[in-house]
Amino acid sequence: MEALSSRAAKTVSSLAARHQYRRIANAPRCLHTSATSQATPVAHPTVPGPPPSAPQPAVTAPQDRLAKKRQHLETLKAQNQSPAKAGTAANPASPTAALQKRFWKNVSVKDTDEGLQVLLDTRPVRTAGRQILHLPHHKRAVATSIALEWDQLSSAQQALKQHYVPMTSLTSRAVDLETADRNGDDTLRAALVQMLMRYLGTDTLLCWAPEKNIHEPEHQGKVSLRQKQREVAEPIIAFLKTHIFPGVDINPILDETSIVPTPQPEMTRAVIRGWVHSLPAYELAALERGVLATKSLLVATRLLVEWSHEFSHLRKGTDVERFGVEEAAEAATLEVMHQVRQWGEVEDTHDVEREDLRRQLGSLILLVS
Repeated sequence: MEALSSRAAKTVSSLAARHQYRRIANAPRCLHTSATSQATPVAHPTVPGPPPSAPQPAVTAPQDRLAKKRQHLETLKAQNQSPAKAGTAANPASPTAALQKRFWKNVSVKDTDEGLQVLLDTRPVRTAGRQILHLPHHKRAVATSIALEWDQLSSAQQALKQHYVPMTSLTSRAVDLETADRNGDDTLRAALVQMLMRYLGTDTLLCWAPEKNIHEPEHQGKVSLRQKQREVAEPIIAFLKTHIFPGVDINPILDETSIVPTPQPEMTRAVIRGWVHSLPAYELAALERGVLATKSLLVATRLLVEWSHEFSHLRKGTDVERFGVEEAAEAATLEVMHQVRQWGEVEDTHDVEREDLRRQLGSLILLVS
């Protein structure tokens, strides 16, 4: 009996301890020790009159933008000629001071047995691989454009920036590819083909917007962006499927209701990969420039085939409309231009990108035509 009473006492004591712990645990506790104070409401200031109207996109004339850019250029020139900049030339041994000077006076094109050379006085222009830039004799227009680029530079430092010398950088890429192919080194070509094939999975020409946009109810009943994209993309796809990639299926990446991309059939990828890998060095370098500019392997391919001398036989006897820089730029920026027409243009962004795209596509055409 004593053992039972002792056990019962322990049970009662344990239950009391558990009840006390639960009461303490469930009690409200403050996370801080500072005293609470009530918020003081402040009257919201009212502005008399109706609410302001919604902002409207500003439409600027091209002459105004050009005048503003010229004024900005004059300001930069004045800053470069200020006494603060003159202190850099005090140390002519520094690499920066050497690059800020132009070490050549005249630029010329010279005929040699190996091909055309662009000379800076007596020094030939070299590629990124440090080899002399030799061009085929039939590409005199390319050599002349490279000479014109170097003649317009004001310092050697500008030659390190690709947007100053687009034809030099593009031709240098082609010559390095040609040299690697001649030496039997397929590493550079294989890496380039692999990079270009990645763009096929998210090709700009095949990424169509949804048919219905719930965020733009005021545009219901009008021609949708997806319909415009189809009208631009279908002639390009038809040309490629007829003349370049016969027998393959090129399908849209996004359907009307999903944002999940659908990959192209494996046969399509294999055919396109084989065609890209078999391109000559100059055409492959031009295709790379076009893909990086348009984010579309198909648009760059269509533009390359239209202007390359290697595919001149495909253009004979066809009634297809000419496909140039404007058509390629429209296909690559159709969605951007749709947004610009709706919301307005961002100055020094959309206009700069538009002109830069045409510059890069023009260099592609000049290299292969």
